[in-house]
Amino acid sequence: MQHRTVSGERSVLAGNAGEYRVVIGHTDTRSLAIAAISSGRSLAEEVAAAGVGEPVDIIAALEAVQLLAPIDHPDPAHLWLAGTGLTHLGSAEGRDRMHKAAAAGEQLTDSMRMFLEGLEGGKPATDNIGQQPEWFYKGNGDHLVPPGAALSRPPYAQDGGEEPEIAGIYLIGPDGTPWRLGFCLGNEFSDHVTEKHNYLWLAHSKLRQASLGPELLLGELPQDIRGTCRIRRGGAVLWEKPFLTGEANMSHSLANLEHHHFKYGLFRRPGDVHVHFFGTSTASFADGVETQDGDLFEIAAPPFDLPLRNSLASADTAEVPAQVRAL
Repeated sequence: MQHRTVSGERSVLAGNAGEYRVVIGHTDTRSLAIAAISSGRSLAEEVAAAGVGEPVDIIAALEAVQLLAPIDHPDPAHLWLAGTGLTHLGSAEGRDRMHKAAAAGEQLTDSMRMFLEGLEGGKPATDNIGQQPEWFYKGNGDHLVPPGAALSRPPYAQDGGEEPEIAGIYLIGPDGTPWRLGFCLGNEFSDHVTEKHNYLWLAHSKLRQASLGPELLLGELPQDIRGTCRIRRGGAVLWEKPFLTGEANMSHSLANLEHHHFKYGLFRRPGDVHVHFFGTSTASFADGVETQDGDLFEIAAPPFDLPLRNSLASADTAEVPAQVRAL
């Protein structure tokens, strides 16, 4: 985890079995990862080499520190937010209903066809290339919201809805090799009303903020993750539903999703950070929920110790035409 004290000092915390300690000599996850790549060590080995301080009571410390996203970049333009959709078993059901109106009488919507293609070819044998998934761009580091902070619905948005997901975190090494640092809980905040109007507006609907849970899980992702997503309004639970993720609940393997992102040379620029959302099959919008300012999104799933919480707030400005000047 990364956090910042009230005086502005940053540090990295390494946790094991619920016990967290400050990593000596590192103020951010990215610098720790750069050191690990340079030394040829894993992140866990780099932490051991750097050394750690005394245990920190993280729950008590939350009152005195600000939890940050577990990865960032000093230049937000070098942090990419992207993701893949229709990757989970059952993920096509809600999307298919949403896009029926645009199917023009066809038996299968484009969404269902893409899902079925992924179901058939999304988990290729080792060293083979499988079916490419739906892919979308969410923005750069300016769109990454810390855990606990509000997700902003811009004035041109029709909706602000949660999407509980796992995100992979990557750093591109000096030779262009993508290194996976680990996995985080994520809220791939999207505009489902805009998307429902016309599925060709998916790109517009995804260009929104997103948030990551405070913890970066090292190593491999468990095959079967079972979490809960809920929305609280006025302190009471408005909506709650389980969500399933991990490869056992997906139509694509993580390796296949990673290949179809990093096959583009543009995404292998040394020093860049990538946050890649792997998709979900659960969203309150599919159950008819209309979110409001002040709603609190909460996403929790073992093996992560801490939930991801973000409130919803609308931008306090009205939409006006963008002004472009001739030079």
